Amino acid sequence: MIKVCKFGGTSMADGINMRRVADIVNGDPQRRYIVVSAPGKRFGGDAKITDLLYETHRELLATGMLGAAYEKVCARFCRIVDELHLSLDIGALLKETAAEIVREHSEDFTASRGEYLAGKIMAELLGVPFIDAKDVIRFDGGQFDLASYGLVREALKDKKRAVIAGFYGADANGRVRTFSRGGSDVSGAIVARAAGAGVYENWTDVSGFLACDPHIVPSPAGIGELSYKELRELSYMGANVLHSESIFPVREADIPIHILNTFRPQDAGTMILPTAKYLARAKKLRTVTGIAGKKNFTVIYIEKSLMNAEIGFTYKIMEVLLRHNISFEHLPSGIDTMSLVIDSEQLAGGILEEVEEDIGRAVKPDRMTVSSDIALIAVVGHGMTRSVGTSARLFSAIANAGVNVRMIDQGSSELNIIVGVDNCNYERTVRAVYEEFFKEQ
Repeated sequence: MIKVCKFGGTSMADGINMRRVADIVNGDPQRRYIVVSAPGKRFGGDAKITDLLYETHRELLATGMLGAAYEKVCARFCRIVDELHLSLDIGALLKETAAEIVREHSEDFTASRGEYLAGKIMAELLGVPFIDAKDVIRFDGGQFDLASYGLVREALKDKKRAVIAGFYGADANGRVRTFSRGGSDVSGAIVARAAGAGVYENWTDVSGFLACDPHIVPSPAGIGELSYKELRELSYMGANVLHSESIFPVREADIPIHILNTFRPQDAGTMILPTAKYLARAKKLRTVTGIAGKKNFTVIYIEKSLMNAEIGFTYKIMEVLLRHNISFEHLPSGIDTMSLVIDSEQLAGGILEEVEEDIGRAVKPDRMTVSSDIALIAVVGHGMTRSVGTSARLFSAIANAGVNVRMIDQGSSELNIIVGVDNCNYERTVRAVYEEFFKEQ
């Protein structure tokens, strides 16, 4: 079986951690293709290499030359090579990279150099070939190009082992493009599918998914297994162990994802399985698998009599959002009502007022109100569909905590129930829901 392994920023933060990564890889001959992130923080207050590279680009735009930020990047990579006692000429590589950054004059290119340099070092440490992601990962109009699978497969076919840089690729013109932050998870999933992997191992600094945020509930229960669908819901709502888009390449090939801890490799971690396989093998489903949420949403409540009979009503509202380049999170509705749930950041700087005016002109509602500072909490689990009284337990727990529910949205699959509460009640609500569904586990 082929295993594709992706190692996150904390796993690559310094030479000691990179040596730990090499030991993990060398400890299992099935771990053949390694995808790496840029070095992350070594300690509290430290800077991530990617953040320093974004600052490098800003300095380049402001002064026309590389400054203090790139000097810090160079110092970090030189120290890593020294710690690993490698013969790699890192000074020459950093000088060459500096010239390329100036020549390309691109934010994406500059940001990608963390993964590029980390990949070169890891390949040297393992004694295996390095594959530059710009040669095998393609973007088409800003979107991932499916042709990448063939390019990756071709690059790997004669290599027993290899290191691939994560986070970036190139467009049709050969210009480097990056995924969104955390996109090395997506790169790893692409390589896993292209390589026909039996499992995609994602190594990070936690031992898998937890049932909720440990900053809210101390030492919450771990999640040993969950389905692709549950992962998607939890990741989207703020469980940030894995990039929410990394599921798509492996889902299409039914490749499991195994979340593991670089610093505690003996821990079982979390296995994320194709949904059908997960449901087939689960002897007894938990009622709730996990709880996740986010703060700072705005809800625009629209009311109009006979809304349901007005052809194109929702379309007109969507046109308003499109004109303002705004996406919505949820769209709960009734026969004469509709609520737009939008990340408040998108409505800052007077945009909210403009959107209200445009909606008023477009659909002439009887009433329109706005609620800000709303937090959304998703309660996720396949077991909810098979457990009588789940909703009653959920809302009783929230009521007993003295919290008023501002919004309810339940997906048609009954996989999740989303509740909206005031920001100030977010933590209290999460604790109450956790206590209700996990106190006996």
